[in-house]
Amino acid sequence: MKKIVLASFLSVFLMTACKKDNQVAEKSLEQQKMEFQMRQLEIEKQKLAIEKEKMAYEAQKQADSIVEAKKAKEATSNNSRPQVIREKTIYRESSGSNGTYANNTSSTTTSQGTTQKKGMSKAAKGTIIGAVGGAAAGAIIAKKNRGLGAVIGGVVGGATGYTIGRSGDRKDGRVQPK
Repeated sequence: MKKIVLASFLSVFLMTACKKDNQVAEKSLEQQKMEFQMRQLEIEKQKLAIEKEKMAYEAQKQADSIVEAKKAKEATSNNSRPQVIREKTIYRESSGSNGTYANNTSSTTTSQGTTQKKGMSKAAKGTIIGAVGGAAAGAIIAKKNRGLGAVIGGVVGGATGYTIGRSGDRKDGRVQPK
């Protein structure tokens, strides 16, 4: 008898525990769609708020930069004194003359009048000559694998020729020394 009462009590307890409330029942498909659309609208609102803040920040940044520029301009105009500009005459050698100076110009800068040299630089010439000479020497020296010797000799000769030519360009003034 104790077993029957215990079994019936247990079965009643399990049945009541397994029942779900009508409120917790599955939502209809329409309700799910509506909730999804509401979440999408919230996301769009957040995106718009972020864009609005970004535009306000950019406008403030632009206004601040304009104010800073005006302040800097006022500071320079208040602190500036008359500047004396000295003129220097720079003589440039003309390529058509035989050692005479031509093209006398008056300049307000202190930069020197360097003319751009035309033609191939000594570094380029040295690279070409060194690569060809190194390839020939490498092919002659490496008797078993002449192709590999030519490649290695060409690379080493080209690098050496470039270094020598570059130093020549520095001496001539074509390249500024370090």
